[in-house]
Amino acid sequence: MNIFVYGLSYRVKREVLASVFAPYGEVQNARIIIDKETRRSKGYGFVEMEEAEGHAAIEALDGTELMGRVIHCAVGNERPVREAPAEQPAE
Repeated sequence: MNIFVYGLSYRVKREVLASVFAPYGEVQNARIIIDKETRRSKGYGFVEMEEAEGHAAIEALDGTELMGRVIHCAVGNERPVREAPAEQPAE
């Protein structure tokens, strides 16, 4: 399952985010979303875990404090699979 985590301090790194969720089960992936122009965290990220473990982590961690900020956790939307654009016929 994909967990949306927001309200993150701009100082939180991927490893820290993963370590916060690790007590609830195996973290398959953790990522912090970065602004392309400023290269600074946007203050949110995603954690991937198994379904039951993910729900337990959301329940336990939503509204808790991490590095001086209250974080929020919710079930994240799965990313849609982008299809390659259809090739244009030659004229």
